[in-house]
Amino acid sequence: MKFGTSGLRGLSVDLLGKASFAYPAAYVRYLKQRGIINSGDKVLIGRDFRDSSEAIAKNAAAALTSEGFVPVDCGTLPTPALAYYGQEHGFAGIMITGSHIPADRNGLKFYRPDGEIDKSDETGISDAAKQTMEEDWQSAVGRLSDESGEAEALFVERNRQILPPNALAGLKVGVYQHSTVARDMLVDILKFYGCDVVELGRSETFIPVDTEAVSPETVEATQKWVAELGLHSVVSADGDGDRPLVTDEKGVPIKGDILGLICAAYLNADTVVTPITSNSGIEASGRFKVVRTRVGSPYVISGMENAEGDGIIGFEANGGTLTGSAFDVDGRELKALPTRDCFLPILTALASAKHEGLSLSAYCASLKLPVTAADRLQNFPLEQSAALMDWLREDPENVSSFLTGLATPEDMSDLDGLRVSLSEGRSIHFRPSGNAPEMRCYVEAPSAEEADALLAKGLERIRNWEAPQA
Repeated sequence: MKFGTSGLRGLSVDLLGKASFAYPAAYVRYLKQRGIINSGDKVLIGRDFRDSSEAIAKNAAAALTSEGFVPVDCGTLPTPALAYYGQEHGFAGIMITGSHIPADRNGLKFYRPDGEIDKSDETGISDAAKQTMEEDWQSAVGRLSDESGEAEALFVERNRQILPPNALAGLKVGVYQHSTVARDMLVDILKFYGCDVVELGRSETFIPVDTEAVSPETVEATQKWVAELGLHSVVSADGDGDRPLVTDEKGVPIKGDILGLICAAYLNADTVVTPITSNSGIEASGRFKVVRTRVGSPYVISGMENAEGDGIIGFEANGGTLTGSAFDVDGRELKALPTRDCFLPILTALASAKHEGLSLSAYCASLKLPVTAADRLQNFPLEQSAALMDWLREDPENVSSFLTGLATPEDMSDLDGLRVSLSEGRSIHFRPSGNAPEMRCYVEAPSAEEADALLAKGLERIRNWEAPQA
């Protein structure tokens, strides 16, 4: 088990055992020791639709009961809904989800009563788990109280405050439901705003959807749906509903950082906090003070906490959007929610394009941003990715050698992975995944054709690299 960019993850078979008892027990012990929660308090438990999630939730409930807390079953619901319910009522929470990763893996996301845990919390929980892993766990039985309806209703009400009434009337939008826990709520909220909604691709088998590296199969499906059904857009989310997928009227997915930028503009934000992997055109827009961070929601949250003033928003290249302060939206208060959310960027993207009388593709083109592309090599050994990154950082000449024939390196940043600014307005960024055997590559270029070509060559260089002999 390992903490990554957002939560603890590992193979389901490993998490189904002692780990799904030990880490929740360690989590509440840690919070209790810090005086954040007390014995007898409620602790929320939510989950996604993975086959392993229900059994893991029962183990987590047993752990909370054994530690003297009251586990509350919030059922299958989006992660931001669980976090928002806990924030409003002062409850800690645990979300059982592997987000977008394959079904044979799962994970735990932890929330304090005031929001998502940070990196120091991760260290404290991991240290406490070393003790709980040694303790008896099979004799404990969890007793769950059900508050799933209340948690969902509160989050629905929040999302009904984002846009004016009937703001999306006249739009025909497909909801790719697959196995995301956000699927039914997305349908209901879009209908509330006047959308003609078409439900698509519902699955009872878990389908991993990565909104940052959308699979060719998903793109093929969305393009077919918009063409056959005359849709303005197809929207969806990852497994736990904290990362959005929005396509234009051609079925082409819109990059997550563009969705975040549109949302920031819609809310009239003053400060944007976003990782180094997000589009460099955010600064060039001149609309916001921009704070760059490492990849992962804990770093974005830390950046928002340290930002000065009001109007603070954060987002990642995967589109997950966080609010670090409250916003006034036409006289309606949108409370801060410092955890990733798919609903806010989906709604504001659709509303912004409609308000301007433009298709989504035309609206995004009007932003005049560099073109970005990203993908990953799966099942890429962690040892190999670590060796590659060490070699690249060792000497600038290694970077030049690695990129021979692509472009000339002009500047580099190792804030997270290695981002290399290239000649001719291009960049390439290599970054190992924080909690999976994957190597990611991000690129920027003046055109889509150049970006796609650079991405393909970057992935090829990673795939074929061999460590120099000592």
